This record gives sequence, C-alpha cells and structure tokens, in this order.
Amino acid sequence: MSIELGKRLENLRESKGWNKTYVSKKIGLKTMQTYANYEYGSREPDLETLKELAELYGVSVDYLLGKPTQTETVKTADIEDDSIIFTYEGRQIPKEDLEFMRRLMRGTRNDLK
Repeated sequence: MSIELGKRLENLRESKGWNKTYVSKKIGLKTMQTYANYEYGSREPDLETLKELAELYGVSVDYLLGKPTQTETVKTADIEDDSIIFTYEGRQIPKEDLEFMRRLMRGTRNDLK
C-alpha cells in the first residue's frame, strides 16, 4: 500500500480545510472509512477514484501517484559537451572558465589561473 499517496491525500485535504467525511461524500464513497483507509495507506483507490480525487483537489493523477512533474525533472549535461551553452545567473559562462572548471574537476592544478 502507498503511504506516499496517503500523505499526499492528507496534506491536500488539510490544506483545503476539509474533513474526511466531506471528501468521501464529494467523490461518492459510501463510507468515510474507505477514504480514511486511502490516507492511512491500508487501501488504494481504483483508477476512477484517483481521477475523482485529482479533480476534486485540482491536481493531476500523476501528482497523486508521486510522479515527477516537468519542473521536478532533473536536467543534466556533460561539461565536456561543447554543443551545450552553460549559463550562470542568466549569463553564458565563457569558454576559458569552462576549461578552468574542467581542469579543476580533473584535479589538474597546473595553469589554474
């Protein structure tokens, strides 16, 4: 069972100031205990219920399931790749500074001026 999903549901519900009974009624559950079990992680909602919860809370099903969003995706680049323009504070890093960083990372201390 997904404790992470339960925590997300609990945090979303509390951020809205709603109680479990309110949420369970809004998504059409027969008992509040069913929804409570989702938050406790002892039961997982089916796909249709996940969709209803996502709509109710104004989030995506991916968010509920803990999948990274585009803003959470980590971007990587190899400093040896000359086709990439590296920036710092919105300005392009000069090629000589990139070379300095490469030497520094390799551990070559000569010409570190």
